[in-house]
Amino acid sequence: MLERTLRTVDGVDISAALDGPAAGAPRDRAFIVAHGFTGHRRQPRVRRIIEFMQQFGAVVSLDFRGHGTSGGLCTVGLAEIHDVAAGVTWARDAGFEHVTSVGFSMGGAVVLRQAALHESQETGVNRVVSVSGPAFWYYRGTAVMRLVHGLIMNAPGRLAMRTRGVRLDGRPWPEPPPIAPVQAMRLLQHTPSLIVHGDQDRYFPLEHAHSLQRAGTPERTQTWIVPGFGHAEAAIDDPTLHRIGAWALGD
Repeated sequence: MLERTLRTVDGVDISAALDGPAAGAPRDRAFIVAHGFTGHRRQPRVRRIIEFMQQFGAVVSLDFRGHGTSGGLCTVGLAEIHDVAAGVTWARDAGFEHVTSVGFSMGGAVVLRQAALHESQETGVNRVVSVSGPAFWYYRGTAVMRLVHGLIMNAPGRLAMRTRGVRLDGRPWPEPPPIAPVQAMRLLQHTPSLIVHGDQDRYFPLEHAHSLQRAGTPERTQTWIVPGFGHAEAAIDDPTLHRIGAWALGD
């Protein structure tokens, strides 16, 4: 493992690591693993995914801003696209010709936005995977998301979230808000995208996956609804991770 601090275009220091491919894995492929809200790259459930994906190529893992040992404050999907872009740049500079971003929950929203907004740039990715990601901003349709929003939107809640390892930016988002993941899917014209969602997700129900699928370019978008799968890194199983890795290796 090679660890490095990456500087984003907006001046935030991001803690990152590069794990090389396993023996027999392609040497020209890299994955950007983007964790969910309250996660970090050393978390056992995230580390399990990093190690699994090494079967398919090298892995760049990040602590999003405001998480883990990164600097800055978490913006819950707004500015985190710069963190992913810094990871893509590192992978390209390390010589990996094919880069796939794989994001979970909040990270799933971020990688779709980053892929769309950077599609024609050097920081664009070859493929993008959103696992358990939301389609819309400000979603409060489930009890757990109403709780999350209640914590994020007030100062005592943000202070409480520090006990979960998240340092939140209390400033409101700009108006109009940044493009939502569903809008990002409409912008993606050339990048193959994969939406992976569980039918037991208590954060974001299947309407999110279906909305992302409908918004995507039909010939470039695949959606997998996984029976019995709950939410993000904690619930994803090895067969689904293997399918994701195999899909990413497709031409």
